[in-house]
Amino acid sequence: MTSEELILTQAQELRRGTVVLACLALLEEPQYGYALLETLNHAGVTVDGNTLYPLLRRLEKQGLLASEWNTDESRPRKFYRVSPEGSRVRAHLVREWQDVVTSISRLTKDA
Repeated sequence: MTSEELILTQAQELRRGTVVLACLALLEEPQYGYALLETLNHAGVTVDGNTLYPLLRRLEKQGLLASEWNTDESRPRKFYRVSPEGSRVRAHLVREWQDVVTSISRLTKDA
């Protein structure tokens, strides 16, 4: 494995857990999957549909998201939003994220 490939692999590992927090943060307002995917990618949280859709289903099964179908338009869309439990979990994850950033910043300040 080249140095570039190793960096890309490790960067992907770093980002993996942040997708959950990003989804919980963005879904305070209901969004359908593709719009969420676009919003995440535009914000620099790179994720593809093959990762996002199973994640949304898992978060819903865990009770962190709620969903409903909107059939008002010609194409039905499933909208997701954070549940009350998801809001509580998000608040804790934000604090955890801030603690991690602070710790890593301290460790890497001279790097």
